Amino acid sequence: MSSIDETHDPKRVSWVESANGHPDFPIQNLPLGIFSPGRHAARPGVAIGDYILDLGGLAGLLPDAVAHTLSGSTLNALMGLPQGDRVAMRRKLSELLSEEAHRGIVEPLLYHVDECALHLPAAIGDYTDFYVGIHHATNVGALFRPDNPLLPNYKYVPIGYHGRASSVRISGVEVMRPNGQRKGPNDPEPSFGPSLRLDYELELGIWVGQGNALGAPILIGEASRHIAGYCLLNDWSARDVQAWEYQPLGPFLAKNFHTTISPWVVTAEALAPFRTAQPARAEGDPAPLPYLFDAADQRNGAYALELEVRISSAKMREQGLAPFRLSKGSSTAMYWTMAQIVTHHASGGCNLQPGDLIGTGTLSGAEPSAFGSLLEISQGGKEPVTLPTGETRTFLEDGDEVTLRAVANADGYAPIGFGSCSAVIVPAP
Repeated sequence: MSSIDETHDPKRVSWVESANGHPDFPIQNLPLGIFSPGRHAARPGVAIGDYILDLGGLAGLLPDAVAHTLSGSTLNALMGLPQGDRVAMRRKLSELLSEEAHRGIVEPLLYHVDECALHLPAAIGDYTDFYVGIHHATNVGALFRPDNPLLPNYKYVPIGYHGRASSVRISGVEVMRPNGQRKGPNDPEPSFGPSLRLDYELELGIWVGQGNALGAPILIGEASRHIAGYCLLNDWSARDVQAWEYQPLGPFLAKNFHTTISPWVVTAEALAPFRTAQPARAEGDPAPLPYLFDAADQRNGAYALELEVRISSAKMREQGLAPFRLSKGSSTAMYWTMAQIVTHHASGGCNLQPGDLIGTGTLSGAEPSAFGSLLEISQGGKEPVTLPTGETRTFLEDGDEVTLRAVANADGYAPIGFGSCSAVIVPAP
């Protein structure tokens, strides 16, 4: 598990002036990504304020174990390094960006973000989405099973399904409304056409670091070492398609058409100061089975992140209106920790690999102001949301832009952010 060191010092400042007080990328963050400066090839970089640092150009100054991972166009090799190597790289980068003596060497390797294109951080071999937001699971379950919203296995097993890695895209890529089969409760038979109940889901993404061999489980006390970092994740969902197709095997076409992630990998090392206790389970809930229980993980396996969702309709943008906040909540709404998710995923022998992506599932809070999807906010389409223009929404319309954001906060430390995770809905083909 990552420890707190000098790189987290809230008094540390950078000679990159825009980093000091930056809402997302101060020197205490140093998230990793893949970028293209101008027309040049894609390469690994680090966000620092309003700039991106070309990591490959610094290879000679970084630990040898790290240097050989910086020549490609993905972070897979870097993610697969032992955690100690990533810690050493972070400490060196923090030194290079804070001490004026290094400015002459480092500054020529900085590119303003406006001059760069961002790309997927890794070649995603596999993508799995979990369902660990207990308030979301309860809210959605109550819409269909008012007397029994949670099925009996929910509090024993972290529920998940295998998603589609090929349709994961970074923030800013438009989302095409999917076509699919849908059948309303009063329809005599299904029809095929554009989804009429398109929704977003507020999630966190886990980037797998070091993997495990096929057949070799990841012990709960070691699981955090297999996590390279985190991002924001929007699991776009066609609710009408989902309602018709999900029985008996669960989500399929309703979710495989597009998943949006934020482009920066906020490392597990950067988030060390923001670890917090996993919320206690409700009285009467079962304890995790032994393979999922670790006392240290219960003490500090959760994160203190503030999560927010905003929407901007095409009409709002035409009128110059600021995006409208739909919800604001906390990542502590997770019933299972990140480590428990990883351990359970590998418990049957599944081999995780560097660059695999895992979604947490929708992270809704207990109150309506913290619900993480329109399905919950509108109560299944029964209670429309009114936007500043007077428009209403039960589900997303073409032209709507949804933006997710997250900020890590803890007393005595500089807050760090995840950057934006946003996309605009465009009409079905």
